[in-house]
Amino acid sequence: METKNLLLYLLCMLSFHVHAQYPEDSISINIGDAAPPLYVQEWIKGSPIQQLEKGRIYVLEFWATWCRPCMAAMPHISALARKYHDKITFIGMDVYEQENTSVQKIKHVVDSLGDKTDYHVAIDDGNRMVEKWLVASGEKENGIPRSIVVDAEGRLAWMGYPKDLDTVLERIVGNKWDIDQALATRNEMRRLKELDEDVGYSIKYPDDVFQPGYVERPDSTLLVLAEIVRKEPKLKYAFSVTYYTFSSLLKIDQTKAYEYGREILTATNDPFYSSIYFNVEQYADTLNLLPEIYELGAEALQKQIGQYPWPEIVDVSDDYNQIAEWYWRADNKPEAILAQQKAIEALKKKKNLPTSDLAAFESRLRQYMEVE
Repeated sequence: METKNLLLYLLCMLSFHVHAQYPEDSISINIGDAAPPLYVQEWIKGSPIQQLEKGRIYVLEFWATWCRPCMAAMPHISALARKYHDKITFIGMDVYEQENTSVQKIKHVVDSLGDKTDYHVAIDDGNRMVEKWLVASGEKENGIPRSIVVDAEGRLAWMGYPKDLDTVLERIVGNKWDIDQALATRNEMRRLKELDEDVGYSIKYPDDVFQPGYVERPDSTLLVLAEIVRKEPKLKYAFSVTYYTFSSLLKIDQTKAYEYGREILTATNDPFYSSIYFNVEQYADTLNLLPEIYELGAEALQKQIGQYPWPEIVDVSDDYNQIAEWYWRADNKPEAILAQQKAIEALKKKKNLPTSDLAAFESRLRQYMEVE
């Protein structure tokens, strides 16, 4: 599982990501504001759209040829385009291409997709769609694929992941969309995200962790985190809070860490399972973890696999390999065998499968299946 580099990135970048790159006052357009104009270098599918006309709903889908999740989302978007063909115009806006990516290559990709892109497709004009739409709205920080809906009044009505379009469009088409509520919800989500990304500063971590003589103080960290949640209860299950809480408890009382981890796993408001399995991976070889902690990490990673929005494009072989190892360390041999079998099955689906990887996975399975 390739989480170590991501974990280091989180520790180094978590606290200043929003402030450094996307300060709140840099957002110049928001839900309810008039949609910017279209900036198109070339239309490569469908008739050209000169401007967004009032009386018509539009969905702009930002994508790139190198973006596998974007490709995976296209059939769903095409199905919606067919469903709402008389009410909504869908536009796939190609952005973020490398400098050496030609228009011909983009056309070839779109042509090869056939009816998977059953809607208009255009190419960004000199990065202006990125600047005027994604950067101006603050959506650049969320990456692509990204959907922006413009209502019949020409206003920005919603911004988010394409997988969430169904409910949004149904309500907009049915005149049940509360644009003021949508604005309030978006602003609140951004506020909480910013507060969560400030947690690292509040506990003076990771700033001091790289300094000579640094001594970690998990007890003090828990006190600071408790105060943060007291002041803003909505941060209770935010990523930074849960990550640092679980991390600190692992070093103080693993039984309490387990109880807290179970609380995260059973939370109903989009819990961050990574708060658990990042920590289990990080401390597997430095702390004497209890068997139930390893099982907790395995369960958290399994739940994460179940949440992948486009499972068909995700290589989960390493994830299942990791799950198997943790069950093995927890002395749960049946679950270790089952997870390793899933790892091998997923690995065999990879193109250009390295025989050495398969041999290593099969060797580990034999190890798990050995009779004691």
